[in-house]
Amino acid sequence: MAAQGKKLVSGLILMVAFVVVFILIFMPIYGKDQHGHDQNGLNYLDNLYNTISKGSAYYIPKVQKDAEQYLGNQVELGLALKDAKQAELAVKLFSASGAQVQAEGDKIKISGGLGKIFQNVLADSDAMYHNQGDKISQKYGADHRLVLYTWHQALTAMQKDLDRQHKFAESKMAETIKTRAVECAYNYYGIEPQNIGDKWGIVLFSLAFYVVYTLWYGFGIMHLFEGFGMKLEH
Repeated sequence: MAAQGKKLVSGLILMVAFVVVFILIFMPIYGKDQHGHDQNGLNYLDNLYNTISKGSAYYIPKVQKDAEQYLGNQVELGLALKDAKQAELAVKLFSASGAQVQAEGDKIKISGGLGKIFQNVLADSDAMYHNQGDKISQKYGADHRLVLYTWHQALTAMQKDLDRQHKFAESKMAETIKTRAVECAYNYYGIEPQNIGDKWGIVLFSLAFYVVYTLWYGFGIMHLFEGFGMKLEH
């Protein structure tokens, strides 16, 4: 019975300490985020790992180099977009790429250099990746996020038309630009990139703490059960 009592006490201590730490994790005492809001432990770590992952997700220079092979490649494209409003913005995007564009409702016809189109969307993505949204908004007279979203939709439509024309290599390049440039720039907008080497101590501590905290909870529950006289049997 004495051993049982010790297990019960140790289990209670472990669980009480676990709850105290749990409460501390969710308290807004971990500084401010990039928007000036107080952040709790989960917000802090989420922002930390976002900044680190952004620092390792800058694929745009390589994609720009790969896209150079399409300079001088002339294409005729017919794209169906979401609605007339999106098509109207898409006309601005492709016109800024040096292409001739005609719109009719939610559909647009494009005649121009594929390489120039790729260069323009990559330049816009690069500006967004570096949090230069104002530059994009001034260029097109539209919200920068909407511009990137429209590029995403336009590239999807381009893939379909290029596949229809059996231009599969060009379609694959459009897919690469969409996923490695447009999506990355859109998803990471507003986040400042950071090298993991600058925060290796916090990263190592957070990973170790996750393992220890999980075991902490497990041992606390096990000691409580044993303190109440319950044991796991093989």
